[in-house]
Amino acid sequence: EMQILINNLSDFFLKKNSICYDIGSSTGTLLCQISRRHKSKKLKLYGIEREKNMISQAKKENKKNNSNVKFLEKDIKKFKLQKSDLILCCYTLQFIEPKYRQTVLNKIYKSLNWGGALIIFEKIRASDARFQDIFTQIYSDFKISNNFSEKEIINKSRSLKGVMEPFSEHGNIGLLKRAGFLDIIPIMQWTCFKGFLCIK
Repeated sequence: EMQILINNLSDFFLKKNSICYDIGSSTGTLLCQISRRHKSKKLKLYGIEREKNMISQAKKENKKNNSNVKFLEKDIKKFKLQKSDLILCCYTLQFIEPKYRQTVLNKIYKSLNWGGALIIFEKIRASDARFQDIFTQIYSDFKISNNFSEKEIINKSRSLKGVMEPFSEHGNIGLLKRAGFLDIIPIMQWTCFKGFLCIK
């Protein structure tokens, strides 16, 4: 559903010769879907990913198609973005050290053309402990229903200590506003996973 929504939203921002970035592009599936959707527009699409194995997989899976898609093994904290019309950032900011998040969002805002957009999805912390407990239980039940064992769920949670640090919705919106975004609207939420459309 998230990918379908992002594909539909891309129609409003990608024009002929537009540049689009996917920050934290993983295996590149989303970027290649966008490439196919807009194949007549001669877009330049860049997947930015710091994990070498993800870049290798993306290049391997998308070698035959989507020649306008490039996957770059780069850290967004050090990478210079060109002027662009659309930037995607799906479940990436939460893995960037909190002290660098404002700098990254400032860079994203600055690189967007006027009228361009950032589509960002993040895992968020709930506004109070009761909601957080509800979200955590629902997500654990979801994992169990998808054949994860309780041991796997606990081990995954332990492996993310000090690696993933979600902010609250309020915290993320604060970062976006300080970067310069004034037009921000929620576009999707499932428990603790929430997406926003931010237009410059």
